[in-house]
Amino acid sequence: MKKIIAAALMLMVLRAHAQENKPLTFSGYVETYYSYDFSKPGNHEKAPFLYNHNRHNELNLNLGLLKAAYATDKVRANVGIMAGTYAQYNMTAEQGLLKNVYEANVGVKVSGKNNLWVDAGIMPSHIGFESAIGKDSWNLTRSLLAENSPYYESGVRLSYTSANEKWYLAGLVLNGWQRIQRVPGNQTPAFGTQITYKPNSNVTLNWSSYAGNEQPDSLRRWRYFNNVYGQFQINKKLGLITGFDFGIEQKTNGSTRYNHWLSPVLIVCYSATDKLRLAARAEYYQDKNGVIIATGTANGFQTLGYSLNMDYALANNLLWRVEGRLLDSKDRIFDNKSQVVYLTSALCFSF
Repeated sequence: MKKIIAAALMLMVLRAHAQENKPLTFSGYVETYYSYDFSKPGNHEKAPFLYNHNRHNELNLNLGLLKAAYATDKVRANVGIMAGTYAQYNMTAEQGLLKNVYEANVGVKVSGKNNLWVDAGIMPSHIGFESAIGKDSWNLTRSLLAENSPYYESGVRLSYTSANEKWYLAGLVLNGWQRIQRVPGNQTPAFGTQITYKPNSNVTLNWSSYAGNEQPDSLRRWRYFNNVYGQFQINKKLGLITGFDFGIEQKTNGSTRYNHWLSPVLIVCYSATDKLRLAARAEYYQDKNGVIIATGTANGFQTLGYSLNMDYALANNLLWRVEGRLLDSKDRIFDNKSQVVYLTSALCFSF
């Protein structure tokens, strides 16, 4: 009898191990939300430079995502199909069914000794610490910095992870600034780099860059962009993220003069209990010449933002979130007002 029990236990362990090491896995994410804009826009659309949770006074779907991932020692691939207002507003430059592609890429390990990979296809952006997956971000809404830099990219990436996993290096050739399809008349490749250093499990330091032309070649204006951030887990309860974006773009084709924009952000997160988490964010975005956010006003886009967020885990895979957010602009860019207040709540389910 003891031998039978031991054999049964061994079989259960082997089956569990096999399940854990299956190369093909499936996952999903659903984020529903309600957001109230106190400026009460008649068309139910919040400010045009926001792409997440941007419908006013509606119960809606920000992101519904189904993903399949395949991974072995030498080959990896990801396919994600999405729907929701994030896809509706963030993918307006893409055509047809491409608007519903979250990612679609394949990678091959090109070194037998080193962790060196080549990946190609549609991929999450190498820029920033926030993504469209809300549960992975400390705040319910995305920062101005994240909303106005790429969430996704299309191209080829060569990446290397050191043996001790402290260093990650990547170089990319891309179709453009958050583009699957190129701008008509544009044959200029864009380029990106990323360097991430994790000296220990509590600290992440990152520098990402981008260089490219977002116009037809006859009107070529080079854009250069840098994103720097640090994420620090100070203790078991307190975390801190500080980030800074800085970009420049030629004023005209061949010009030695540049328009510039910048954005600093600071986020503090406090885990009160295993289920309750609080986060506060302060941010600023300056784009006087309207390179990224065009306002048509005298001072361009110069906006301070503050938000306070509460998360409560209703279950291991179900998160309830509430956030209040204030944006304060130098000009009257919010329905002829210089300030706007948003109150947003969301339910995030994952499997």
